[in-house]
Amino acid sequence: MTGCAGCDRLTTMRGMAEPLLDRALRASRRLRVNGESRAHYVICGQDPLAYWVVRTLLAGETQAGRVRITLIVPERRRSPGPDGRDLPGIEVIRADRLDEVTFRRAGLAEAAGLALLHQDDVGNMHAALCAQEVESRLRLVVRMFNTGLANGVRQIFPDSAVLSDASMAAPAFVAAALGEVAPTHFRHGGRTLYVARRDDVRPSEIVCGVADTGDAQQDLVLPADDRDADVVLAEAVGRPAGTELAARRLVRARRRRRPVAVLRAVRSFATRKIGIAVLVLLAMVAALGGLYANAAHVGWSDALYLTLVTTLTGQDPDPAKSAAEQVMQVVLNLAGLALIPLITAVVVDGVVNARLALHTGRILPERSGHVVVVGLGNIGTRVMAQLNDFGVEVVAIDKSADARGAGLARRLGVPLVVGDAAQEETLRAASVATCQALVVVSTDDGANLRAALNARALDDQLRVVLRLFDGDFAERVQRAFGIGTSRSVSYLAAPSFAAALLDRAVIATIPVGRHALLVTEVPVAAGSDLDGRTLATVGRAGSVRLLAHARAGQRLDWSPDPRMVIVAGDRLTVVGPPGRPERVAPRGRATGAGTATSGAPVPREATE
Repeated sequence: MTGCAGCDRLTTMRGMAEPLLDRALRASRRLRVNGESRAHYVICGQDPLAYWVVRTLLAGETQAGRVRITLIVPERRRSPGPDGRDLPGIEVIRADRLDEVTFRRAGLAEAAGLALLHQDDVGNMHAALCAQEVESRLRLVVRMFNTGLANGVRQIFPDSAVLSDASMAAPAFVAAALGEVAPTHFRHGGRTLYVARRDDVRPSEIVCGVADTGDAQQDLVLPADDRDADVVLAEAVGRPAGTELAARRLVRARRRRRPVAVLRAVRSFATRKIGIAVLVLLAMVAALGGLYANAAHVGWSDALYLTLVTTLTGQDPDPAKSAAEQVMQVVLNLAGLALIPLITAVVVDGVVNARLALHTGRILPERSGHVVVVGLGNIGTRVMAQLNDFGVEVVAIDKSADARGAGLARRLGVPLVVGDAAQEETLRAASVATCQALVVVSTDDGANLRAALNARALDDQLRVVLRLFDGDFAERVQRAFGIGTSRSVSYLAAPSFAAALLDRAVIATIPVGRHALLVTEVPVAAGSDLDGRTLATVGRAGSVRLLAHARAGQRLDWSPDPRMVIVAGDRLTVVGPPGRPERVAPRGRATGAGTATSGAPVPREATE
């Protein structure tokens, strides 16, 4: 009995010690072969997401000399955008296959984490299984679009994070398309916080200023004076921010639909020529009916009855009628003979158009107040689905009828126009001239710009949201063509991937124009730069802003005394650009609480 009890206790102690052992082993793998103590991370990718993840890690860690990065890329570039291979300070391994041999060349056995950032879900799954053969106890971050596969990865690899860059970035595109400032709302420390315009919230609900968007050329994030920020982080008091935002979008969408609903219902049955013929014939019947009433000297009710019966049936031949009545009757009989074939033609034309629209997506009824989404890849599919969830009518455009999101579009009843969005006829087929916004999210910068310019030619006031990688190119587009709304998929998602690789949790990502701010919680370690300082020394304008403070085991204080001394074990909730929340301690003299003497504009970053 005693021996069994001892075995049970030993088993329990081993179970409790395993997580600690895993962490110790991961920490030991941060030692390079030559004994240099730096965390080693292996990143696999071939597109801008890998580029921005590497840049985020470099910005946040290597300035302190604490990280080593090995990037695995294909032998040849597979897209015109950067993939990180040209960044200085990293080791690049070129390999077209992610297998055990490649991972051993990259030193995966000594790495603290592995990021698989290819767009191929199955390929990432295969690479994860190969990596497990090299090192089973490894922090794994995987990019995946398919939620079913994502759940499978989490079950196979307990110490893993499965993220979707499309789901992270899609809300920013949706908010821009609907004219909202930002889509962010999150819950932290018992509060629900959201991003809004200062004029839309009460002063008592404002937590801190986020950005000054008054400069048309460049947004100023985290300005020194909160009063200069027109975009703020606010607390939702007594009303759920996300639900309210969705309700406002839904009301606006429905309001736009009502004036055109009847017109669309009528015009969907016929082409323009047949519609004109029907209208002319009905006008003729009405005119002849009026003349018939005058000739027969009957009231309007009787005249209407006689007109309809005579037109549709050709009955009531009465030789006793006057000559004028007989002439009217003959003409009405002829009109009736012409009306039946026209009605048949309208029905047949409507059926044919519906079938053509189903198979080719090129013939659609005209509409108004909708949002046109160009490109049904990962991000376009997410944007389309979220707009549909908000009750906004959507029309999709893609070059391929078998695009990734084509099946979902059919299930949601979203019309799909198959064609090149850079062509004017394709844009007209989607009624771009009367839509409320155009969201262009294909992966080709040139094609995106051509689609945007052709759409602006149809409507110079159209709201256009572009997906562009090159930040300098986006600025030039804004100055030259007035198209200033552009978003980055990889730039918005990269901080979350980098934080997951470092085993840190990002509370929220706040998109501000072409920038992104992170809300994160920073633990204070004993002997760190923050240990022993006051809260007044935390943060700098344009860098980070302190939101809340908590002692170990206590709740967050959202209005802490700036004179309070920070001790080991404290938790600081801060907001700042990617790579900066971890460096919340000042390197010079102390400044005001979370502010300095002046704000600093963050350089415009790229957008893919």
